[in-house]
Amino acid sequence: MSIFSRISIGGLTVAATAFAAFSIAAAQTLEAPVDPGAPTEFEAPVDPGAPTEFEAPVDPAAPPLDPDATVEPDATVAPAAPAAPQRITNPVAEFAGIDKITGRIITFDVYIDETVQFGALQVTPRICYSQPQTEEPKTDSFVEVDEITLDRKIRRIFTGWMFAESPGLNAVEHAVYDVWLKGCKQKSEVPAPDAAKTN
Repeated sequence: MSIFSRISIGGLTVAATAFAAFSIAAAQTLEAPVDPGAPTEFEAPVDPGAPTEFEAPVDPAAPPLDPDATVEPDATVAPAAPAAPQRITNPVAEFAGIDKITGRIITFDVYIDETVQFGALQVTPRICYSQPQTEEPKTDSFVEVDEITLDRKIRRIFTGWMFAESPGLNAVEHAVYDVWLKGCKQKSEVPAPDAAKTN
């Protein structure tokens, strides 16, 4: 037998002996006598008269419970969430437009589904929502904006929501003109398209 083999066998014997001694010590530690009445390190001492976390304290003056009675849920325990305020639908959208060359700003009213031309842009609001005056202001409108090109063609350059409180959020991108939503109205001094046709 070579030296390498003997050292290996001797090493295995020492390791096996150490492992056996460790196993015996661990078994003796695990088999230590336990007092059944004493709390372990993982349990808190329990007072037999105190209610547990799963039991509600019993009122001695309360009438006894009928085991056959059905328990109705108490409606007062979970109040209903407050209803979200209704958005107000308005017939008129108020816009502001700027001519970037002259710097002139114009405010104009547009009725829902009416198309108004501002410079080379045609603005058509499809809906205009606002909040009640008692709520935080939130005014938005779904708008379509078309551009009349130099060769007299109409090209859609914007379709989406405009927000009066955040005019730069969804802005119309045009080299000369800019349009944004200012608010929504129930009435306007400008006559409605139907009234204008009858006059």
